[in-house]
Amino acid sequence: MRSISIVIPTYNSVCFTLVADLQRQAEALGADYEIVVADDGSTDSGVILANRAINTLPHCRYLERKVNIGRAAIRNLLAREACMEWLLYIDADMVVCREDYVSRYARQQEGDVVVGGLAVGGDPTLLAHNLRYRYERAAEQQHTVQQRMLSPYRDFHTANFLIRRRLMLQTPFDERFRHYGYEDVLLGKQLERQGVALTHIDNPVSFEHFETNASFVSKTEEGLRTLYQFRDELKGYSTLLDFALKLSPAAAWCIRTGFRPAAPLMRRQLTGQHPSLQLFKAYKLGYFLLMSNGKTGVVNG
Repeated sequence: MRSISIVIPTYNSVCFTLVADLQRQAEALGADYEIVVADDGSTDSGVILANRAINTLPHCRYLERKVNIGRAAIRNLLAREACMEWLLYIDADMVVCREDYVSRYARQQEGDVVVGGLAVGGDPTLLAHNLRYRYERAAEQQHTVQQRMLSPYRDFHTANFLIRRRLMLQTPFDERFRHYGYEDVLLGKQLERQGVALTHIDNPVSFEHFETNASFVSKTEEGLRTLYQFRDELKGYSTLLDFALKLSPAAAWCIRTGFRPAAPLMRRQLTGQHPSLQLFKAYKLGYFLLMSNGKTGVVNG
């Protein structure tokens, strides 16, 4: 049975319940384990206070950083802080939805990297007008093992994966990725280039917490800016980027020209009570193409 360090990066997110669930499962296995949570400079004092209770749980540590170092760097810090042979990365806003979640990873025999996948929870009635919920539900079929194995390295996500600590230290996250998005995509590309054995299994964690529509649109915009910044490195690993690159100059110009005046109205619809997934898809393409013409920060409203 594998010895595992469960490592959780967090920022302004209370994750005590997640840690307690994981600790209970790990303790029942009787294997060597630890849980390390690294707070990347949270600004919410209430969140920090709630997460300090993690230190009261056996084999658990809560590391507080005063300064935000970015999504990639905090994950690399966790790899250095961990002690066990294997690292199990989980995002702080995920929920454990299976009682044998830790056990499945501890007993997994194949692959130097193992990806468990994602599930979507939440009340459909209460979340009917939530854009993030609707987006994740529409993409849920892509999270099955069968679908992920069609493009195993392109479907690598940091929300839920197991990796040898030695390999993580040798192939760290690119710390130029300070903002939201795509640090996991580039790591997947690096793993493929190195011929690292990557396995997908059915062992998901669940989305249960969904931000407001306005927050999700802002986060998406941040991710698109990251995608544009690292577009050369991410070619072939982003559907939106590949589609944009295939457009003729004339087609790209037409989309940009139409998007710029329409963007504030589109954004208002997406952040309202009846967001459209098709409009969201169009908004992402238009926003990305607008950056390629040197126009950013012009769609707020």
